[in-house]
Amino acid sequence: MIVFHDTYRNEVSLSFSKNPFSNKPKHVWVICRYGENWLLTNHKDRGLEFPGGKVEKGETPEEAAIREIKEETGGEVKCLHYIGQYKVVGKEKTLIKNIYFAEISKLNEQESYFETMGPVQLESIPPHIKRDKNFSFIMKDAVLTHTLKEVTKYIQNKELS
Repeated sequence: MIVFHDTYRNEVSLSFSKNPFSNKPKHVWVICRYGENWLLTNHKDRGLEFPGGKVEKGETPEEAAIREIKEETGGEVKCLHYIGQYKVVGKEKTLIKNIYFAEISKLNEQESYFETMGPVQLESIPPHIKRDKNFSFIMKDAVLTHTLKEVTKYIQNKELS
C-alpha cells in the first residue's frame, strides 16, 4: 500500500489489490486507451482528466465505469480491467474510488458529453502535468503516477500472452 498527501493535504491510500478499502466503492476512475493514444475528457470546470464519476444506485462499479466513459467521451469499451482502489480521507468526508483500465474500440460523436466537453486524445501524458493548468487536480497527484506504471505492466503482460 502507498500512502501520501495530495495537494490539498488530504491523506491518500492507494492499493493495487482487490477492494482493500471497500467492496462497494461509490466512485470510479478509468485510465483509457484508444488505439495508441490516451483517451481523456475535458471537464468543464476541472480541465483534462480521465473519465470517472459516481456509481449510481443499482449499478456495479464496472457498469459505472463503462457508463462514465460513454457519457464523457462517447467511447465504446472493448475491455475493462480492474487496476486498484484508492481512499482519500478529507476534512469533511472520505472518498473511495475503484481504478480501471479500459481499451476503447470506437469513439461515437454525441450531442452531449454531460459535464464535459468531450473526448481528448493524447499521444503521451506530459511530464510537467503537475504545473499544467489545463489538467484537472485529479491528474496531479501520485495516484496517476503509480497507476500508469501498473497500467503499463498490464499492457506489456497482455502483449506477451
